[in-house]
Amino acid sequence: MPEKILETKNCKHCDTWFNITDTDLEFYEKISPVFWWNKYLIPSPTLCPECRHQRRLSFLNQRNLYKNICLKCNKDIISRFHIESWIKNYCNECWSSEEWDQLEFWVAPDFTKSMFSQFWELVKKTVFQNLIWSSSNVTNNAVYTSHTSEIKDSYFVFEANTIENSLFCFGIKNSIYAVDCNFVWNSQYVYECTDSYDMYNCFYTNKSFGCKFSYFLDNCYNCSYCIWCSNLNNKSYHIFNKPVSKWEYEEYLIKLWNHQFIIKFREQFNEFLKNRIVKALNIVWSENCLWDNIINSKNCINSYDVLECSDSKYCTNINYSTDLFDISSYWEESNKMFESVSVWRYSNNILFSSIVWKGEKLIYCIDVKKSKDCFLCVNLEWKQYCILNKQYTKSEYEELVPKIIEHMKKTWEWWEFLPSSISPFWYNETVAMEYFPLTPEKVRGFNWSNYETPFPKVDKIIPANKLPDTISEIPDDILNWAIESELESTDGFSPLYRIIGQELEFYRKHNLPIPRRHPDQRHLDRMSLRNPRKLYDRKCDKCWVDMKTTYSPERPEKVYCEKCYEKEIY
Repeated sequence: MPEKILETKNCKHCDTWFNITDTDLEFYEKISPVFWWNKYLIPSPTLCPECRHQRRLSFLNQRNLYKNICLKCNKDIISRFHIESWIKNYCNECWSSEEWDQLEFWVAPDFTKSMFSQFWELVKKTVFQNLIWSSSNVTNNAVYTSHTSEIKDSYFVFEANTIENSLFCFGIKNSIYAVDCNFVWNSQYVYECTDSYDMYNCFYTNKSFGCKFSYFLDNCYNCSYCIWCSNLNNKSYHIFNKPVSKWEYEEYLIKLWNHQFIIKFREQFNEFLKNRIVKALNIVWSENCLWDNIINSKNCINSYDVLECSDSKYCTNINYSTDLFDISSYWEESNKMFESVSVWRYSNNILFSSIVWKGEKLIYCIDVKKSKDCFLCVNLEWKQYCILNKQYTKSEYEELVPKIIEHMKKTWEWWEFLPSSISPFWYNETVAMEYFPLTPEKVRGFNWSNYETPFPKVDKIIPANKLPDTISEIPDDILNWAIESELESTDGFSPLYRIIGQELEFYRKHNLPIPRRHPDQRHLDRMSLRNPRKLYDRKCDKCWVDMKTTYSPERPEKVYCEKCYEKEIY
């Protein structure tokens, strides 16, 4: 049954109008906390869904790592906070030890001040963990990673779990030997792949499933030994969608070992793709769902990158969960969460929080793990009945929290997510910058960093366009060089990058040319292959039925509704 619009509100941040439906209000009522048999209702939000998403992402730094120093043991560490940040941090070992008291830095609630201002004082006083990962990452040689678990022999990998021997990846899972990949699952020996699953020995693919020994695929299923192909199913030995012999395939494959050949034919392939047929929305085996990249789910509305979820709305990057509203970046088996970001594994009843792992009944918390019944807390593990990092008894906690909520109602704080001004990160190092790019002149209510990465110490610097075209011509001492990227990376980062030994070994094994762009730019290039998180009204180019799609009307592809697409392709 369609949702019923009950109210239309004006966003206090961007001034656009947005709707509040009966489903929204039902969820807010269901998720509202209860203390002493009194339910403290969460009212409808004052920001539109897009601005709420931006605000949450401003609390999340996933990919930016810096050299820093552990405040406790003074050893050099890799951290998500740069050394000029106001945030204190310990290395993983010191943070997890019993040699310091997590409750040492606490704040007693002061009802003459706003709670967010007191929470900000706590953020500046307490100590953060340098990286978000499982402790096994250190012993398994995966120290240059964050927001990961069960990672082994990997480097510069983020938002991932259960992977080995992988480099420069984001959002991957259950994979081995993945390099420069985004949103890849259950795959082995893959390079420059995006939104692909169950792949083996595949390179430069997008939105493909179950393929093997193939290069430059777009939206292909169960294909093998194919090159430069789109919208193929159960095919072998095809080039530009035309059948070829095994001998022709192998002869063509040798040409792909040359960088200049790839550049030349990639432009041809891009022209080829402009005339392809695409499905309006990538929704598979799902019921009553809307937006894109939704698989085996039910009742997921205005949500993006969803796997096996139900009854969720305004969410991105979620899986195996139910009853989620306004959740960004969540992994595995939880329910009843609202306005939170980066919540990992087996968490329930989470409100207005950032970076939670195995939490329960947490409200306004940052970096809290394996804890429950905490309110306005930062950097805690295995704790219960804490407020502003101060320990209380169960009865004290349940008596004090309602008083704080009533105070927050008066200061107009209760129903809002934490303001971006108290994020422990600068805006231009967070995920918000990726999806909602701003310039320093247009930043409102966000912090901005002018930090510059120090110049690397290397034997020599070589422009990327001077690199040999084939991997066989690359000498071993490239590991001591810095390469100057074809394009500068994101603002504030050096255009120089290096090749590491594990990476060079992978390129040589698969006859892949050395990349010409900085890893940050390569990440942005892959993300640009994904459709924007925006819905457009269009008509099917086949049957002219009205439909929603992530393809803007200006794009050249032929966009079909699901029925027309399946008739045409299958």
